Amino acid sequence: MRLTRFLPITIRGQITLIIVMALIVVGVVGRVLEQLARNAAPDIEDIAMRVDTMAELLKNSAPGTREAILSSSRAAGWRFSLEPFSVSETFTGPSEPEGALAMAVDWFFPTDHMLLPVGGWRTFWNGERVIASKVDDSTLLIFSGFPDTILNSSILNEGPYYSVAIVVLIAFFFIFAIRVITEPIKRISEAAAHSDIANSTEIFEERGPVEIIALAHALNAMRSRIRVMVETRTRMLRGIGHDLRTPLTRLRLRADRMEEGPVREGLLSDVMRIDSLLNEVLKYLREDYATEPIQRADVASLLQTVCAEFSDVGFRVRFEGPNRTIIDCKPLAIMRAVTNLCDNSVKFATEVIVSLRNGEAGCEIFVTDNGPGIPDHLRTRVFEPFFKGEDARTQGQEGFGLGLSIVSDIVRAHHGTVSLADNAPSGLIFQILIPSHVHTGATIEAKRPSPGVN
Repeated sequence: MRLTRFLPITIRGQITLIIVMALIVVGVVGRVLEQLARNAAPDIEDIAMRVDTMAELLKNSAPGTREAILSSSRAAGWRFSLEPFSVSETFTGPSEPEGALAMAVDWFFPTDHMLLPVGGWRTFWNGERVIASKVDDSTLLIFSGFPDTILNSSILNEGPYYSVAIVVLIAFFFIFAIRVITEPIKRISEAAAHSDIANSTEIFEERGPVEIIALAHALNAMRSRIRVMVETRTRMLRGIGHDLRTPLTRLRLRADRMEEGPVREGLLSDVMRIDSLLNEVLKYLREDYATEPIQRADVASLLQTVCAEFSDVGFRVRFEGPNRTIIDCKPLAIMRAVTNLCDNSVKFATEVIVSLRNGEAGCEIFVTDNGPGIPDHLRTRVFEPFFKGEDARTQGQEGFGLGLSIVSDIVRAHHGTVSLADNAPSGLIFQILIPSHVHTGATIEAKRPSPGVN
């Protein structure tokens, strides 16, 4: 039978159990340490008991023998003196901070009043710490020979309980914070960072204390609602896109029947542009990469295929990198992402280089061009759907701003990152990082294709 079955299931109950266990440990260990300390050297309570015993002895002795008794005690190392009882009115206590701390400790740990000296445990007289005990109504016995271990101590380490209690409580709470609170929150955070809306499984593991289970359940429910909302929106947009095709086809047929002229040409141009936009939107909403299974593939071969397809139609696109790099990925999605990047680059550059590098973090794909570049303040937005920057890289070019957004979605589906950097002296470098275990082959540099049409 597992002991965890008897543990509290709430964080509040577990904290209560920790405090109770800490108090038990403090009680047991503190007693042991106290006994060891008393065996090693006298503590303040032992001194107080001896002072009280000496006062009782002097009380029962004849006045003429008291000085002889004190002389014998001084010879043994005990600094006793007899003073008028009125000097107790001149006793002073500890400093204000120590006094407040002493009051707090006395409240939590009540003093044994049977041993309480005159003036209390921390009494000072003539600038020296003393312990006083009443001999009779007119006489006071004062001891002023404290060991250095007591004089240099504070209220917190006059006994072993306080230090043991602090150490044990800190240790217990440290272990509790790591095992019960930190680890589940870290697990939830990592799951959220790698969350994929297309995945219908519950990614937040519902185990641990009741509060953590409730949090994970709420996050799973929220994720399900978001997925349903996204799927509903996607179906609606797909339906709108398909419904628009019928009136768009009729509009094209009517334009074809019109007489030749600028009105007809402008109308057909607008129809074709709307049709292209619908195709791009439907392609973006299709999200084939979301359902494509992860499989082991040679990403170097995939990139070489993409470069060859662009070279075949006359663009200067070449590959550099290993001739074999095996990773776990979605092959068609990777090809689509790199194709979109190359398609974006060949519109504005005369040469594009697709390179592959195997780093410690995973597989790195670079698409480098020598185009005009993008301003720094727009680079965080280029991967947003339908975003088109108003600069030299987009002026006069066709497109609807969905290609790079698809790239970002594909990379995110691989739990990777995509970023932009400057290429000297001009152009851009798109960097894709796919975290995966990599198996490599020899490095090659593809031959430059014949210059073609840009």
